[in-house]
Amino acid sequence: MRDRDQLKMDRVIDHDGNRRPRGVATARLREMLELARAKGGLSIGEALEAMGPTSIAFTILFLAIPALTPIPGPFGMVFGTALALVSLQIVAGGRKVWLPAIIRDRRVSSAALDLIVGHAVPVIARVEKLVRAGRLQALTGRTVQALLGIPVFLLAVVIALPIPFGNILPVLSLVVLAVALMERDGLVTLIGLLLTSATIVATAALLYFIKAMIFTAS
Repeated sequence: MRDRDQLKMDRVIDHDGNRRPRGVATARLREMLELARAKGGLSIGEALEAMGPTSIAFTILFLAIPALTPIPGPFGMVFGTALALVSLQIVAGGRKVWLPAIIRDRRVSSAALDLIVGHAVPVIARVEKLVRAGRLQALTGRTVQALLGIPVFLLAVVIALPIPFGNILPVLSLVVLAVALMERDGLVTLIGLLLTSATIVATAALLYFIKAMIFTAS
């Protein structure tokens, strides 16, 4: 009986009503990494396809996590811009994700993806341990998903800004929101929204501080 109950706890119900194992995000990321190693790298479009059906939640997750990784180059701007485009499609009620070719075809090396996944999986796994499907169901429907495009857009703008150490809070907020959407946990969605509010306040305060420092120096 205990094993059966534990099995139920380790599975969640997807949007089609089917049970699937908990922790699907980390599993898909590892599968994508194996493919990248075999091919020597993947384009952003290929990486999204490798993670299975390109749901909105998976797309948010994949486009957010590179900003956690200390990799040289304009990763924050590229992936933040892509996230902003996705967020507008979410608000419009889109079910499929479209990205312009300049972003979709941008290639990421297997070494870079190794770093990205290595940094992101421990964070995502901690969030996955918190989720329980069915909590606060009012925050798990498609209408709420469309409204979540607004905070996702704001967080994408923050990620795209060249603020030193300014990506940690917005990426954590997006990871929580994405996992909550995947696992259909309204309580974790609410936590993600609270983190988003804290991120916006902290970013505004940091920008004000930077502006004050610039004016003082001049």
